[in-house]
Amino acid sequence: MIWIEGKLVSDALVEEYFACQLSACKGACCWEGDSGAPLEPAETATLEAIYEQIKPFLSPAGIAAIERQGKYVRYEESDEYGTPLIDGGPCAYMVLGADGIAQCGIERAYRAGATDFQKPISCHLYPVRVNHNPETGFEALNYHQWDICSAACQRGEAEKIPLYQFVREALVRKYGQEFYDALEGAAEFWRQQKREATTEEEI
Repeated sequence: MIWIEGKLVSDALVEEYFACQLSACKGACCWEGDSGAPLEPAETATLEAIYEQIKPFLSPAGIAAIERQGKYVRYEESDEYGTPLIDGGPCAYMVLGADGIAQCGIERAYRAGATDFQKPISCHLYPVRVNHNPETGFEALNYHQWDICSAACQRGEAEKIPLYQFVREALVRKYGQEFYDALEGAAEFWRQQKREATTEEEI
């Protein structure tokens, strides 16, 4: 584990390779699973505030689900807030592109200039998940491994893209550039140690 600025970062973020391959998975993480995207407390208020701006970018089924359940719901199993689902399936904020690939309606609105909120940070960081301890403020960053992402693992391996580099933009958005630079330094130290260990084995 790597300790940076009070955050515990799993070694997997440095050791594993990952790069989304949407042509293979079609964005299945937007409709697979038993709950919607986890939301931070401030994001629930944000979704309330921007709903009318993002509504034109959502699907009719998504709008119906949101207006029936609310902009966000509380999931009892995880005891946290998340995005609502359409009949227990896709995220209510998901839309399908013409190519059949899932898109985030919130991000579509962001790219169109309708809102300055890009999308929930949990979606932006995925497959990295942040576990919180609200009493201590402790946070741990872990790699959520899922078989639907097998093509992403293969692409990341082929292109040698470490997981932490794949989610660089999201990490900087959440924790700042200094945090990412410290993680990059820790990753380089890990790589150097690995190179030295390999050299010793060859000798």
